Amino acid sequence: MREPRRIIVAITGASGCVYGTRLLQHLRAAGGIETHLVLSAAGAISAHHELGLKRPEVEALADHAYAPADVGAAIASGSFPCAGMVVAPCSARSLAGIALGLSDTLVARAGDVCLKERRRVVLLVRETPLNLAHIRNMEAVTLMGGIVMPPVPAFYTRPESIEAIVDATLARVLDLLSIDAADGLAPRWQGLGAPR
Repeated sequence: MREPRRIIVAITGASGCVYGTRLLQHLRAAGGIETHLVLSAAGAISAHHELGLKRPEVEALADHAYAPADVGAAIASGSFPCAGMVVAPCSARSLAGIALGLSDTLVARAGDVCLKERRRVVLLVRETPLNLAHIRNMEAVTLMGGIVMPPVPAFYTRPESIEAIVDATLARVLDLLSIDAADGLAPRWQGLGAPR
């Protein structure tokens, strides 16, 4: 029997924890994927404030969950095989920790490990407006092979709900992870066609 693909998901303290929770739901529904979650302390606060979810409820969406300070966890090692990591949402602090290789939290360490092992790292950075430190940290992550993907909504699909806006972004994330679960989450661009 084939081993499931492993994906690390981190939910940090920026607004938009719905991106991380719905990503976990979509990964579970896709089948054949084992999820490893790090919910930061600030991420847990956001999840409770924005979605009314307590830490155990968010952690139950993943196959495995780790304490945010557990830098000795399995996902903190390059010997832990995984297909990549998504930080959704990614706070400016988590972006900085990953960009600078600080490894002072499990989110930063797991991100650092995935970058050094040349694995896919997708950061849904949630900060605006941006200062120069944010821009330089985004540049650093990009130069190391990571993908900085602020969850900017597309309106050409004419979304009718927040869920549709979130899923359109997550469809792109799933595409970046080469997971065949994006179809059906959001319409794909078919070209403009003739004007009406």
